[in-house]
Amino acid sequence: MLKKESFKLETQIEQARKGTVTAQMQAVAAEENIPVETIRVEVASGRIVIPWNHNRKPKAVGIGKGLRTKINASIGTSSDIVDYDAEVSKALAAEAAGADTLMELSVGGDLDRVRREVIAAVDLPVGNVPLYQAFCEAARKYGDPNKLDEEMLFDIIEQQCEEGMAFMAVHCGINLYTIERLRRQGYRYGGLVSKGGVSMVAWMLANNRENPLYEKFDRVVNILKKTDTVLSLGNGLRAGAIHDSHDRAMVQELLINCELAELGQEMGCQMLVEGPGHMPLDEIETNIRLQKRMSNDAPYYMLGPISTDVVPGYDHISAAIGAAQSSRYGADLICYITPAEHLALPNEQDVIDGVKAAKVAAYIGDMNKYPQKGRERDKAMSKARRDLDWQKQFGLALFPDDARAIRNSRTPEDENTCTMCGDFCASRGAGELFKQDLKGEKI
Repeated sequence: MLKKESFKLETQIEQARKGTVTAQMQAVAAEENIPVETIRVEVASGRIVIPWNHNRKPKAVGIGKGLRTKINASIGTSSDIVDYDAEVSKALAAEAAGADTLMELSVGGDLDRVRREVIAAVDLPVGNVPLYQAFCEAARKYGDPNKLDEEMLFDIIEQQCEEGMAFMAVHCGINLYTIERLRRQGYRYGGLVSKGGVSMVAWMLANNRENPLYEKFDRVVNILKKTDTVLSLGNGLRAGAIHDSHDRAMVQELLINCELAELGQEMGCQMLVEGPGHMPLDEIETNIRLQKRMSNDAPYYMLGPISTDVVPGYDHISAAIGAAQSSRYGADLICYITPAEHLALPNEQDVIDGVKAAKVAAYIGDMNKYPQKGRERDKAMSKARRDLDWQKQFGLALFPDDARAIRNSRTPEDENTCTMCGDFCASRGAGELFKQDLKGEKI
């Protein structure tokens, strides 16, 4: 009988390259209504990833070329608010609202506890940022996060993978060269906004050392490969203001991350590249084209992008506008933004609102990215509205329960109309006028 350690669990990309169709590839193919061999080929090429973990086995979700744009929801405690039950509730609310993946980004309280409770509560692939716990642990142990020992960092990455992380944002693309670009351009209008990015920059400057995640990238890859965790190349120097978009530091990190994505794929690890941040609409297409060209079409994970800096309280709308454009031009995974962005730790309703805004954006983007198959639902909805078929309208709606609740809260006298128009219902009037022109076509 072979010893347990003699078995090697292969990653999705390694199996795909050998011609193996995994259960996860089959599940993605069924969900997306795409031939499974197409999924296998794209996974083998690195153009599709399936966030996974051999130790947890979450729901199989495909992210990448030819697939529906996916939505990530982020939750987590802060140093001011630590409520473990609230984070679990937010995780469940995000899943119910339609998030495809979840990131657990706690920086306050018992970080092991909140991570484990969230993972246990949902079926979604769960990701995180290991630098958060690494610097928190160093601050608690040594009184100074800059005294973080790199062995502690690698141990934490390994521990979190073993506990079930399906994807992990690791800040490998920050190095001394990118920091020099930041200095030479005279810093930034919006500064640095990534907690992990700032912590790593501070560590590098305090210790006068290169980023170990960049310097020992092969070690990072080999840790994540053990559990088939997707390596999401974090953008620690992303723009936090639209006037910093595509400055030299941001572009340099993107270039490095695209290069690392190719290296990681060659080593047999599934790879994501992370993008901005804050970005004006007229730069989104160019940004995505750059990422796709430089990374050999690796899946692109967009944070937002927030398309204006002046709408605190409504940043989820600003981000949804940017996300629709991003989805249209080829982004593969969108990280939602909540109304609380820049103001406070999101509550459960913020999470729900953020997920739904991002889902609307992704749907609109996919309609334009895949026009041949992406507009049939809208055509069916148009006919249902024309014919005043309310049940069909609810069935086709992206959020049917919300639509029903609004209508039921303001019930019209005539059930065939709504209280927007009442007796002056245009659809009813026009339907009578052109009834003979329908040629019997009803849905």
